[in-house]
Amino acid sequence: MRNPIADVDVPLLDELVDSEYVRSLILGTVGVFALLGVLGLLFPETVVGDLAGIVFSGGTAAATVRLSAPIVLAALGGIFAEKSGVINIGLEGLLIISAFTSIYVAFVLGDAGVATGSSALFVGFLAGVLASTVLAVVFGVVCIEFKADQIIAGLAIWLIALGLAPFLSTVFFGSVNTPGVGNVSWHYSGVLIVVGTAVSWWTLNHTAFGKHIKAAGENPKALDTVGVSVSKIRHAGVMLSGVFAGAGGGALALTVGRFIGSGETMVQGKGFIAIVAYLFGNYNPIGALGAGALFAGLEATQLRLQQLGYGIPSSLVETIPYVVVILVLALVGRTRLPAAAGEHYETEE
Repeated sequence: MRNPIADVDVPLLDELVDSEYVRSLILGTVGVFALLGVLGLLFPETVVGDLAGIVFSGGTAAATVRLSAPIVLAALGGIFAEKSGVINIGLEGLLIISAFTSIYVAFVLGDAGVATGSSALFVGFLAGVLASTVLAVVFGVVCIEFKADQIIAGLAIWLIALGLAPFLSTVFFGSVNTPGVGNVSWHYSGVLIVVGTAVSWWTLNHTAFGKHIKAAGENPKALDTVGVSVSKIRHAGVMLSGVFAGAGGGALALTVGRFIGSGETMVQGKGFIAIVAYLFGNYNPIGALGAGALFAGLEATQLRLQQLGYGIPSSLVETIPYVVVILVLALVGRTRLPAAAGEHYETEE
């Protein structure tokens, strides 16, 4: 008897097209950087030369890795959730709550003398992941068990975290910005990104669980037919979005060494950019890594551009990453959403 799940496996042609798509993104990005490097060497005393110097500087590279962590890791989590059939646009909220919790726990442990230095930061990081995961589980229960609108529920998660984290910071520290707790090197963010991307890619493409995740989002009836619980798989996908986003928020906060709760908080829309990253990467973890690094690199570059002294308004320079996001969606995007994404499923048992 034919396994119904086989019907929802990605056809070989789609796999080849997806691979070619990711390959074209990589080659295109490399080509742009190569061209910029050559122009920088040919015209060193111009704006292009200054821009090339910024792009290829060690400081920009370090900032890119640090800023990539919340985007790439949240994007990986979003892939698991959406491929399972649940659209989680609350990634921004998960990043915020994990960033605050990481700093709060690290501060409390250090202040109480329970743990110091890197041990306090490590426990704080784990606490941030746990907080994000718990919030994601709540989101999953609301959407999967109570069949709430996923978009509205995701926005609620974001708004709750956006208000709750600065409020708790004010209650405990007297300000929306917490005290410093020490920080970790940006190298740890790079390790998290590489390991997270590799594990995600392997899980989705070479494990039975990965096939179940894809089936839950493409053809949940087929998954139900072979006796696999669609709701459990979807809960697992949403929970993983909390784990990955928690790692991203914790990494962001701990590389800075404090939580900044003013304005849009220190997360500054990176959860929403993460959604664009995995859409741009066509639900491929490697594509999401490339897109996240691109957007983070643009943000790091614009921070340095403001120091060039060419009289460019800082508010205009700050829009560069977001303009690129819009152009990517309008001109390059070719994403196909999972067929059952956002749809509720009633088991036929």
